[in-house]
Amino acid sequence: MEKRDLSFGQLFNLSFGFFGVQIAYALQSANISRIFATLGADPHQLSFFWILPPLMGMIVQPIVGILSDKTWFGKIFGRRKFYLLIGALIAVAVMILLPNAGDFNFEQRVWLGLNSAMWFGLMSLMFLDTSINIAMQPFKMMVGDMVNEKQKGTAYAIQSALCNAGSVVGYLFPIFFTWIGLANTAPEGVIPDSVKWSFYVGAAILILCSLYTFVVVEEMNPAEYAEFHGLNKKKEEAADASDNDNSHIVRAFLSVGLVQFFCWAAFMYMWTYSNGGIAWNCFGWDGINAADASFQQAGNWVGVVFCVQAVGSLLWAAFLPKLEHWIGNKGAYAVSLAVGAVGFVSVLFVHNQYVLWLSYLLIGAAWAAMLALPFTIITNAISGSKHMGALLGLFNCTICIPQIVAALCGGLLLKYICNNVQVGMLAVAGALLLLGAVAVFLIKEGKE
Repeated sequence: MEKRDLSFGQLFNLSFGFFGVQIAYALQSANISRIFATLGADPHQLSFFWILPPLMGMIVQPIVGILSDKTWFGKIFGRRKFYLLIGALIAVAVMILLPNAGDFNFEQRVWLGLNSAMWFGLMSLMFLDTSINIAMQPFKMMVGDMVNEKQKGTAYAIQSALCNAGSVVGYLFPIFFTWIGLANTAPEGVIPDSVKWSFYVGAAILILCSLYTFVVVEEMNPAEYAEFHGLNKKKEEAADASDNDNSHIVRAFLSVGLVQFFCWAAFMYMWTYSNGGIAWNCFGWDGINAADASFQQAGNWVGVVFCVQAVGSLLWAAFLPKLEHWIGNKGAYAVSLAVGAVGFVSVLFVHNQYVLWLSYLLIGAAWAAMLALPFTIITNAISGSKHMGALLGLFNCTICIPQIVAALCGGLLLKYICNNVQVGMLAVAGALLLLGAVAVFLIKEGKE
């Protein structure tokens, strides 16, 4: 089959649903610590609630990839679209339930240090992240399925643009709904209306965008797919021959994985402690009462600075190819992480909410490099392998495991390193990024 070019509209349609999925992911990232603190979580517990998202991603993404590789649900549901639809439907239901967790705090019952509202929120978070991962993976895989090599760069650029646009919308929803008059505070243990309606509207956009892609995109049937990708014994035998020496793949995985460990642990602490840190430094929060207006106001501002970080990431991503040309992949990677580290550490000294924009713009530089350069290095190392899908699924563990470890250690670091002041954890994140920048120079690229 001729690997014909797709029109811009066809490339856009493949990824449009990703816009809605990313709104849901942004709402989760910016508001989970705020929600659980409002429900009564101790600051030392906050990082534990963040174990579920990476754990679910590590389990679900490879499973969806393997299952959808081996199944065909007919012309209507296709290979990947079936999982897209199921994930989106579950996500919508959970996005409506999660912000109402405060209504499930029956008689203040506590088990293992968590009240019933927090347990309900925890289960909702587990299902939300699982469903987001189920819905997210098909968009990545459909580009690989249906786009030729020449257009893949354009297709992923469109997906990246939609991803960042969705992030911006999701991050800004709470402050927007506060601005139009919805309450940004509520009785103790109850989530404010500004957050609730952010999730409700995000759920509506998610299902509409996902349904659009589901309806307008027609996947290749198995015969067309096999012909398009040249799946035959000769190709497999050639791939087998290239798989004989895998030592360079192991070196690349281990060395890039070390950098990934420091980077993703750092961003886990940003997601977990930005709300408490900014509330303390810039809004005069007492560090105790999460129902206080200063904490909830800071929660809105977290969405704003996360939006600024997304803009910084876009700007740095445009500059990154030139930096790579000047100082190479590893040099650009290290510089980007160092710039992000400066951004994290600077938050410790910032007491003006608007000056925080500069800090989070710098953090965006690290985020841009983390999304691009590790995959460039790894895909170069595994190019030609017939196990590329499985290997990329395995590489996802270098993203998830650091977050799980960081979540387990967060409470201890907050208590013994940061003296229970949450903004100190952002300085810890900066130190981790600096370690990541140093570790970049240990990366082994290609065959030796």
